[in-house]
Amino acid sequence: MLPNVISKSIVLEDGREIIIETGALAKQADGSVVVRMGNAMLLATVVSKTEVVEGVDFLPLSVDYQEKFAASGKIPGGFLKREGRLSDYEILISRLVDRAIRPIFPDDYHADTQVNITLMSSDSNVLPDCLAGLAASAALAVSDIPFNGPISEVRVAKINGKLKINPSPAELEKSALEFIVAGSLDYILMVEGEANEISEDEMVEALQFAHEEIKKHCLIQKELTIAVGKTEKRVYSHEKSDPALYEKMHAELYGKCYEAVSRQIANKSERSVIIKKIKEEFVAGLGTEHGFEASLIGPYFAKIHKEAARNLTLQEKKRLDGRKTDEIRPIWSVVDYLPSAHGSSIFTRGETQSITTCTLGTKLDEQMIDGAVISGYSKFFLHYNFPGFSTGEVKPNRGPGRREVGHGNLAMRALKKVLPPEEENPYTIRVVSDILESNGSSSMATVCAGSLALMDAGVQIKAPVTGIAMGMISDAKTGNYAILSDILGDEDHLGDMDFKVTGTAKGITACQMDLKVEGLDYAVLKEALYQAKDGRLHILAEISKTLAAPKPDLKPHAPRSYNMNIPKELIGAVIGPGGKVIQEIQKDTGATIVIEEKDNMGKINIFSNNQESMDGAIRRIKAIVAQPEIGETYTGKVKNIMPFGAFVEFMPGKDGLLHISEIKWERLENMEGVLEPGEEIMVKLIDVDKKTGKFKLSRKVLLPKPEKSEKKD
Repeated sequence: MLPNVISKSIVLEDGREIIIETGALAKQADGSVVVRMGNAMLLATVVSKTEVVEGVDFLPLSVDYQEKFAASGKIPGGFLKREGRLSDYEILISRLVDRAIRPIFPDDYHADTQVNITLMSSDSNVLPDCLAGLAASAALAVSDIPFNGPISEVRVAKINGKLKINPSPAELEKSALEFIVAGSLDYILMVEGEANEISEDEMVEALQFAHEEIKKHCLIQKELTIAVGKTEKRVYSHEKSDPALYEKMHAELYGKCYEAVSRQIANKSERSVIIKKIKEEFVAGLGTEHGFEASLIGPYFAKIHKEAARNLTLQEKKRLDGRKTDEIRPIWSVVDYLPSAHGSSIFTRGETQSITTCTLGTKLDEQMIDGAVISGYSKFFLHYNFPGFSTGEVKPNRGPGRREVGHGNLAMRALKKVLPPEEENPYTIRVVSDILESNGSSSMATVCAGSLALMDAGVQIKAPVTGIAMGMISDAKTGNYAILSDILGDEDHLGDMDFKVTGTAKGITACQMDLKVEGLDYAVLKEALYQAKDGRLHILAEISKTLAAPKPDLKPHAPRSYNMNIPKELIGAVIGPGGKVIQEIQKDTGATIVIEEKDNMGKINIFSNNQESMDGAIRRIKAIVAQPEIGETYTGKVKNIMPFGAFVEFMPGKDGLLHISEIKWERLENMEGVLEPGEEIMVKLIDVDKKTGKFKLSRKVLLPKPEKSEKKD
């Protein structure tokens, strides 16, 4: 029995229970809870420093989700046999939690804060990612850290036409949609997920359903806060202020900033130079003995610039680059740009550009997933790269960061929904997007370029997918708002919403939404979704001018595939002892051969860039698996000479006895000088022993029968 435990329970609609406990574990953290559902248990801790680093004007928040292999009774792979850096799966869950809780901290709270969520015990019927946000929020709820929560996260899925919260993995396989939704008592904060080309109304319905469950979780956390006595949060003062400086800057600079953004210059660099000059002239005019807090000039100027840009859109419905609120930037695209790639494309929208490749591989190229909870193999993966030069910056290349992992995952989920069924697609597919320029929504450029590269490679996707990033600028006091299509990087920064939607002409395949302000009316959300649909269809029409459907065939240098099914008892014959037979075929033909037992059959995939190589491998395998037929004639090779006859290999791996009496019509007294090992002869299969399965061969039946000589009187 654990001491001093305070516990609260959440009962889902179907009777399953989520239990939140605090008071027993990790008591030196500022806040800690254990969240349990079935046998799945997550420990969440939060610690925040009481002192602030000088000059920090943002929230240094880190969120790490990690799964212990012992949670599912596993030992980690690799040389060290211990948990290492976070896997992509753990990074994605960390991002889901970070994006949900970060906007809920007070704007002026700048202390180093760390949230750790650890899966301590797993349950095969429970996906822990849908509990991670609840665990993080509950840990904050039982601490004295300032936090405008609580919040919670749930997974909503539609299974057999009915919406369900936090379904099991088995149920999720049959779902038409699945979204992780985060929210507070009053509004939705974050959405991420995928769907089978659903309508905008279906998506809104799912979000509303999820929010009703989230409200219950938030109320329980409020009860928990009261129960542990943490209703009073710590007092802090993390921001310097200089009201006189701000008033002076606003009076002198707001009009200049408004005039600058009103020029509606499309080029990002030109806009930046003009805005930077305004600030530099103000600083120069102050002189060296101005008496103001110099460190506040930068933050105050950014605030004034942001206010001017937002007001331009809210009051005049104008945008920084001169577009209308629903207008998409100019688009151009090409395919087959890289001659050696299996598929390639360039997609450019405004100042955002992706060059994307599609590579087709064999089953041997599948990505192995070795996690504490999820393991197996993936036949489709997408990698997103964001080098510093894409934004004109110097940045060391140290591998993908969390942002790259998240953007790549969103694009992968968008495209995964249109891939051909596994039984029709023998290939492992890797799509790689390299961002060459970025000014907003490079992940959506990746989706568009990915569609084109897949079609250029001849992958028979169901339909092309396009994506668009939507933004919103709103004024809570007046209720005025503007929904922006295809947002710029600057509009993302100064706006209140970043809403990415991908889909085909038929419907939505994936989405990702982050809100930076409190409250989003569902009517506004639906308006944004339908405006996004118009934008997606416009982009679809543009890329269709380049390539509207998958090419009918693969590139000449892409690997061809041939599938064969054989009886499972013949798998060993194809592989051979120690893999000798299959290795020999691959060496002689140059083809790649993958064989596995599935559905009580032997499944063989043959891959080759050369038709002659492919035909050779098929011919060799068919010869091995062919069934001998009585009465058929074969070209055999003498293997062994015995006193009573010879053993002849008449099919690969199949030997039969050619008895001495079946070699010639003439009677042979012995085998001396009759046949030689390695000699090729024609034989006929005349019988198969029903008990032993041994083959009986004859050579003489293929020779002319000598005529009987007549007796003389």
